[in-house]
Amino acid sequence: MLKHHLFWPLSVLGALLLFNLLYAPEFFSIIMRDGHLYGSLIDILNFGSPLIIVAIGMTLVIATKGIDLSVGSVVAIAGAIACLTISQGDGQNAISLVLIAIGIALVLSIILGVWNGFLVAGIGMQPIIATLILMVAGRGVAQLITDGQIITVSNEPYKYIGSGSLATLPFSIFIVAALFLVASILTRKTSLGLFIESVGCKPEASRLAGIRSKTVMFAVYMFCGLCAGIAGLILSSNVSSADGNNAGLWYELDAILAVVIGGTSLNGGRFYLMGTLIGALIIQTLTTTIYMIGVPPEITLVVKAIVVLIVCLVQSESFRKTLISRWKTRHYPAESEVKQHA
Repeated sequence: MLKHHLFWPLSVLGALLLFNLLYAPEFFSIIMRDGHLYGSLIDILNFGSPLIIVAIGMTLVIATKGIDLSVGSVVAIAGAIACLTISQGDGQNAISLVLIAIGIALVLSIILGVWNGFLVAGIGMQPIIATLILMVAGRGVAQLITDGQIITVSNEPYKYIGSGSLATLPFSIFIVAALFLVASILTRKTSLGLFIESVGCKPEASRLAGIRSKTVMFAVYMFCGLCAGIAGLILSSNVSSADGNNAGLWYELDAILAVVIGGTSLNGGRFYLMGTLIGALIIQTLTTTIYMIGVPPEITLVVKAIVVLIVCLVQSESFRKTLISRWKTRHYPAESEVKQHA
């Protein structure tokens, strides 16, 4: 049981929930108001939706031994172009205008994913360098689109994406569920997941075995760009505005942390979508907990980093073995002497 890849992520998530239960029992209260469910647990699912979506795309990229540092910038660009299209269109509440804005934002996000895939798979540039270029330039592109200002929109259909409700739950939860289901079916019910893992293990061996490794890498970077674009739409529609400076800031790091906490190795070759989902929930629950207990904003990131470090160390099998070995040596020195003589 200890060796199951979901054991430690679930244990950490359970520990966080237990802490909240003891510290503030009202954390688990869920109330019905105007036909909608409200509560801290609902907020975690709702506000964690963009991070979960970005982390799903990041998981497949990391499975190919890559990384995508540009997802935060793509989030900002997608939200900026969607809000700009709506603000300059006729008929502010027209659904057709919203569909056009969503289409443009998602197509642009896919193009940015293709750009990353071209640099990594086409040219052979190192993923961290290739995506770092778009990470820096993309933030500037988002500021150019918004002209350095915050674009606000008052479009009810667009607002529904991030703050609407369906069957008493936030609509964004259903977007996450649909995307997670599609990604799981494509990677676990078809051979695509095996191709991704084989490319992550040995790209050249995969190519010699008949797998088009470059096509697979192109596909995962495109999918990651699409996921970032969807997250950007949810974030911007939730606040009915686009901020090129701050939208999606540090999302790439939170997404990588969620993937690592979920058990996916940065060395590629094996990935766990369910683990990533739990990892993203851990980060969002931790963020909510930090705000709830009143940690000063200036040290919030420090507290978050310390907790994430502890989580990663607890999950590390080699760290646990070293810790247990030193504990035994300290409490049973004779045992170590016997081993040395033997």
